[in-house]
Amino acid sequence: MSTTSEGPARSEAESMIAEAKKALWVMVGLLAVLWLLQIVNAVEGYDLSTEFGIEPRDPASLPEIFSAPLMHSGWAHIEGNSGPLFVFGFLAAYRGVKKWLSVSVLIIVASGLGVWFTAPSHSITIGASGLVFGYFGYIIVRGLFDRHPIDIVIGLVMALCFAYQFTALLPTDERISWQGHLFGFVGGIIGGWLFRDRRPKAVATPDAATTLLPKDFS
Repeated sequence: MSTTSEGPARSEAESMIAEAKKALWVMVGLLAVLWLLQIVNAVEGYDLSTEFGIEPRDPASLPEIFSAPLMHSGWAHIEGNSGPLFVFGFLAAYRGVKKWLSVSVLIIVASGLGVWFTAPSHSITIGASGLVFGYFGYIIVRGLFDRHPIDIVIGLVMALCFAYQFTALLPTDERISWQGHLFGFVGGIIGGWLFRDRRPKAVATPDAATTLLPKDFS
């Protein structure tokens, strides 16, 4: 009995470790791309930020929803985003990189559209902070939706340790895109629900089912 019960558990653990390794390298690769683009952007005098940032309510700027998270306005901007992006992104991806990709696209679209519809006119929004807050929201609720005890603990710990981040969801500084933060956060929560683990419902076996007999046999 012990061999049978340990087998699936060991297989699941090995699978999780393999996905965690993938998640680690994916996040390292993502940060490498962001920093490479930052170097190019700085050399170009930050013209890329203007060209690939989101301009609210400009139809021509809708494709920039996908490029804006890759751009930053300076070294302090990318430094401030890199640490949280790596931590939250890894925690969002360690159970499955494919699911993480779907969640990431949802967060980017939610954050970008939120900025496009609600940000002040004649402004340009860039930066990965919408993605950071999306991952933050996702890991907070994922354990509740998936019913994984470990993820529930991780979500609770992250919520408590980074509780100060919730202030960035409010319009406290006109230089910061709280719209991108808020809509990214909401996108992460929605992603936790849409991409939750759907476990098959238990089906009663014939032995466990109650047998109804005709009246003549009662």
